[in-house]
Amino acid sequence: MRLVTTRRWLRRLLYVAALLPALLLSVGMADEATEQRQPIALELTVADAIGPAISDYILRGLDKARQRQAELVVIKLDTPGGLDASMRQINQAVIDSPIPVATYVHPAGARAASAGTYMLYASHIAAMTPGTNLGAATPVQLGGGMPGQPEPNGGERQPGDAKSADDNGDDETGGDAMSRKMVNDAIAYIRSLAELRERNADWAEQAVREAASLSASEAEAQNVIDLVVGSTAELLTQIDGRSVMLGDRNVTLDTAGLAVESFDPDWRTELLAIITNPNIVYLLMLLGFYGLIFELANPGYILPGVVGAICLILALYAVQVLPVNYAGMALILVGLAFMAGEMFVPSFGALGIGGLIAFVIGSVILFDADAPGYELSLWMIGTAAVLSGLLVMAAMGLLIRSHRRRVVSGSEEMIGSSGRMLEDCQGQGRVFVHGETWQCHSHESLRAGDSVRVVSRRGLILEVEPYKSEES
Repeated sequence: MRLVTTRRWLRRLLYVAALLPALLLSVGMADEATEQRQPIALELTVADAIGPAISDYILRGLDKARQRQAELVVIKLDTPGGLDASMRQINQAVIDSPIPVATYVHPAGARAASAGTYMLYASHIAAMTPGTNLGAATPVQLGGGMPGQPEPNGGERQPGDAKSADDNGDDETGGDAMSRKMVNDAIAYIRSLAELRERNADWAEQAVREAASLSASEAEAQNVIDLVVGSTAELLTQIDGRSVMLGDRNVTLDTAGLAVESFDPDWRTELLAIITNPNIVYLLMLLGFYGLIFELANPGYILPGVVGAICLILALYAVQVLPVNYAGMALILVGLAFMAGEMFVPSFGALGIGGLIAFVIGSVILFDADAPGYELSLWMIGTAAVLSGLLVMAAMGLLIRSHRRRVVSGSEEMIGSSGRMLEDCQGQGRVFVHGETWQCHSHESLRAGDSVRVVSRRGLILEVEPYKSEES
């Protein structure tokens, strides 16, 4: 009887053990479903120049907002400008987003200059905090003309000609044909965004043509932005009930009391920001080439080749997303090849000096953009040029020294060497030179143990004479 009862309890325990994981899983799924159903506003933070890393971060943030079924995406913005391609990629994602996007310039003292102004115009809701500013949206990559110079009537718009959207106080409309194309393209683009969101298109054009800027209160008064608020919570309260266009749909915002969930930049964003910095790209490129050159010159070390290959791959990835002047890159490659050739080909400085000149010129023109945060430091170029020059000088020094060095092998090396007679010599005998026994010939009589000097060599026979010290 006791055995039957024990078995019954064991069966019950097994049933409970089997059901427990299922119960825990169902509770977890219920909690997750509840969490996903809870309305939220997803908040992103941009406090850097607009580039590939920021573009990737915002696109991933919009994707996360779709997964979380967020009611609103808030982009807290503080930027000096950035790259045109990255800015346009962000704006296109915002325009296509099924979730409303509010771009909010915050905190006090922040700015939405250049590319940031375009981002404000592209957003469904544009807001600023007191003490912030926007504007100065003139493309500056090609250099500018005089401020206030009128736009020629014949300017032709070429989509995609603009390469950077930077803040600069100079007007670009008085430049050459390419400058006019860039400015006209930027004007058409920002006006189209303003018309899409029913904001002030005339001031948008002025921001591009004259690099105009506005404070937060002025921007609100001129219908450049929608509102001025002091915090994200106030923003959610103020825009509640407003209507925005999501594609061809008119949507009324229901944002009052939304829980705010932050989506901060992670390690991926930080890594992309590092490896897409022009100075880091330049350094990776140099380390990659020098590592491979060292490995080719000294096969078997392995580590320089591995490090060089990794650095070069990272540099090539960054080159794909940055505005690189390929003529500059070609000059750098030619310069590095010439300087490497100096170490193997005796050109007595011609390759090295020519390579150094090509290297410096290529470095200066390597990157097209003048966007803030995307300039190549002249200090970096100077340091790399000095180090490369020192390597060339060291290679030249070693080459000259090798030409001056006494021959250490072959017949020439034997001439002048000293040795010791192994036996008496009356014309023919044996001598010990450089640890070896040689047949020798002498015109003088020599005794075993005498010190001799090699005068010449004929095949395997050495011509020797008695060794005479300088004092004698």
